[in-house]
Amino acid sequence: MLSFAASGSARSNGVLNAGYIGYHTMHQAYNAMFIKRNVYLAVQVLVAGALRCLCIFVPFIAFQAYGYYNICLGNPNSLRTWCKARPPLLYNHIQTHYWGVGFLRYFQLKQLPNFLLASPILCLAICTVVHYVKLRPEIFLSLGFHASFGTDPRSSADYLSEKSTINVQRDHTVRHRKQKIMKDDPVAVPVENDSLNKPGYSSFIVLPFVLHLGFMAATAFFVMHVQVATRFLSANPPLYWFASCLMLSPAIGMRWGYLIWAYSVAYILLGSLLFSNFYPFT
Repeated sequence: MLSFAASGSARSNGVLNAGYIGYHTMHQAYNAMFIKRNVYLAVQVLVAGALRCLCIFVPFIAFQAYGYYNICLGNPNSLRTWCKARPPLLYNHIQTHYWGVGFLRYFQLKQLPNFLLASPILCLAICTVVHYVKLRPEIFLSLGFHASFGTDPRSSADYLSEKSTINVQRDHTVRHRKQKIMKDDPVAVPVENDSLNKPGYSSFIVLPFVLHLGFMAATAFFVMHVQVATRFLSANPPLYWFASCLMLSPAIGMRWGYLIWAYSVAYILLGSLLFSNFYPFT
């Protein structure tokens, strides 16, 4: 939670990380209300989740309040236009007034090269979201509430509530086995393969990451300066999960693997040179 709050103090889109807390809180509250039939526990979960989300928003709100206090309240004679807005967002005014950021405001013929520059990462992001939706439509449409595991369908809230306990027990068992093996045979190296126990890319746990990626990709395409889409979206894990699944696919893995690797290497090498010389390759 503190890391999420720190991200909100560094960049305004860091407040979107509150969505992960909200998703987890939503499922825990559902579990408490409808599975355990405990209204008091559900209220506790909702209040705790709301407080955690508020902590993530605090740095962003503090920055806006600081700007409003120094510029709007500190200079009543030279009141800026954004001071009268509700809510008065300093950075939003700078982006809109000076940088031309806004919905569809970047859709100009002269910006076509920038759209082409951002097309690889945007296409990868769209394919990631579409692939997940086609893979598990019931999870996407129900926000994970109708997730099923194997032949034993159960609420995803049950899985979330039990996950931490299962992980602790499994870690303890693994450590115990390691100690026993190393004690009996110090040369032996234990090999573990618990991939079947991992939820995987199609799990409902991945859903908030996919929704986060979809929202950021739509924002980059319709609102922002589209040429920054590559670095703006590069911190989203589903991009790399989907690319890994794509490269491991026996049918199309080789061809798409070469394309992804070539683009990544070109972005690292050419992007570093162009960006350091003030070209819009970001």
